[in-house]
Amino acid sequence: MPGSDKITLAGLEFYAYHGVLEGERLAGQKFEVDVEVYRDLAPAGATDDLEQGLDYRLMYNAARESMDPPAQLLETVAERIAARLLALGGNRLVVVRVRKPGVALGGLSRYAEVEIRRGPAADGG
Repeated sequence: MPGSDKITLAGLEFYAYHGVLEGERLAGQKFEVDVEVYRDLAPAGATDDLEQGLDYRLMYNAARESMDPPAQLLETVAERIAARLLALGGNRLVVVRVRKPGVALGGLSRYAEVEIRRGPAADGG
């Protein structure tokens, strides 16, 4: 069914300087990102033509380029990535997860994660 087709890039790793605490922004740390785009993949599958699909490198670059400038919130980083993915065109829905391993919470935690889902803005609104 068109619309349920999906491309996923999982476990992208970037070093960046996001955080509320000054030490996080000065020292930086590793962040992990997963991106999913929902689009009709039938034309690409039928033709074996990259022009009919979406180059995964564009998805990767959307995430990489969104890691700068530094932000306080993971939510801000996720919104940046989602906006860039939607700007690629043809995506019906994007899902972005941004994880911060070793988040400073005062106790043990594997990571903090934000997940957002965004679709293209309605036309003519």
